[in-house]
Amino acid sequence: MRKYIIVFGLAAPVVLVAQIALMAYWLSGFGAPAIERRVPHAGERPTDDGSTETLVAVNTGTLVSGQAKPARLPGLWPQFRGPGRDASSPPGATLPAKLPGELPVLWKITVGEGHAGVAIRNGRVYIHDYDRERSEDAIRCLSLADGGEIWRWTYHVKVKRNHGMSRTVPAVTDKYLLALGPKCHVTCLDANTGERKWAIDLVREHGTTVPPWYAGQCPLIDDWGEGDTAIIAPGADPMIMAVGLESGDILWKTPNPGGWKMSHTSIMPMDYRGERQYIYAALRGVIGVRASDGAVRWRHDGWGNKISAVPSPVVIDENRVFLSGGYNAGCSMIRLKGEPGAMEIEELWRQKPNVFGSEQHTPVLHNRLLYSVIPPNTAHAGQLACIDPDGKRLWASGAQLRFGLGPYTLVGGRLLVLDDRGGDLHAFRPAGARTEHLAEWHVLDGHDAWAPIAVGGGLIIFRDLTQLVCLDISGRSTPAPAVGEGR
Repeated sequence: MRKYIIVFGLAAPVVLVAQIALMAYWLSGFGAPAIERRVPHAGERPTDDGSTETLVAVNTGTLVSGQAKPARLPGLWPQFRGPGRDASSPPGATLPAKLPGELPVLWKITVGEGHAGVAIRNGRVYIHDYDRERSEDAIRCLSLADGGEIWRWTYHVKVKRNHGMSRTVPAVTDKYLLALGPKCHVTCLDANTGERKWAIDLVREHGTTVPPWYAGQCPLIDDWGEGDTAIIAPGADPMIMAVGLESGDILWKTPNPGGWKMSHTSIMPMDYRGERQYIYAALRGVIGVRASDGAVRWRHDGWGNKISAVPSPVVIDENRVFLSGGYNAGCSMIRLKGEPGAMEIEELWRQKPNVFGSEQHTPVLHNRLLYSVIPPNTAHAGQLACIDPDGKRLWASGAQLRFGLGPYTLVGGRLLVLDDRGGDLHAFRPAGARTEHLAEWHVLDGHDAWAPIAVGGGLIIFRDLTQLVCLDISGRSTPAPAVGEGR
């Protein structure tokens, strides 16, 4: 704070007038020192501590080869929530009729702090990790047999710890791997060799605002149309876009006149009256676009909040979409009506979060019933619950079985739920009001086990904040790792 001293004496009136004039000049701003405000320039972005960092060009990075080999083991979980993007295991991945007393640990490795789940394909496990010591995003390819590293692709980016760093699941085909990093870097690599195909910085190139807990959107690869296509929601300019996986060229863009921002949710495909659509829940609403060109087919402005949106939409059937969220959002069922070119949205019902909802994971649909863990800060917080398509809750696990923010997935018709605090894995037979608790295994000693579960070939992979674990759930008496060129 500046101090002004007025001197009285023979010349006091003159001095007083001069000082008043000087003060007015200073307050007007013309006499203030020329202080330049430090703002990010081209090639820079603000960091979490208020400073700036120089952006590494998106075509740079480092590929490091490891010693491990792909496994000769079955298993397919190629993206967020599995092959059908519905958190349900494919045929061949199942639990034995008689559940084992224990689940053998095939391998366990240390990973960077975060909640990123894995994808599984061709004997390989893919994870978007973060190396805090080196300030690097690390897209890693591991052997399904032993967790050994086959290769890793890294690039420099500063990410401050905020309930972990990485939290997305890559999408992978036989040829391509698509990943989205915490600070919204999109990277496309060769799925087998790790060599770079192309990359996009959504913040620098499209004006994306990084979500409060970093990017949680798991990219989608869709084969609708001509060849494999990456479907990404920048939540800026544009709202959604399609990118050719081979070329890296933008094929179409969906405008964003409402200024909706990127949430932590992921894009879900839906077929409506013979037309392929992509559904995305942004922070302030839900949008459906035509898959062929990104044209907006419908908007629902009456859903969501300004804090966070994490669970993705669940497609119930050709006409209905289920929405859920935390921070008192509860859940809602909407119905799509009309022809694709003139669609309308009708909200069928809405439920309070104490009845049903989800803070973090996307509810699972099984036999036309929905299963989820009830959000925190409610009387039934952390309980597994079931709701019917009309919004009536049929069952809840009770106060003795609470799972915090733990993940859940369907394996061979059984529902596996992980307690995020105690590290216990539970098996249920999902049957609405007759849902039955079948078994419990202690599988982790850490905490914050929030990452989505992956299942493939009789194996299950999950994690806590720093440990990635692969268990054998097949019931085999002697699990035998098979190492070799898995295809």
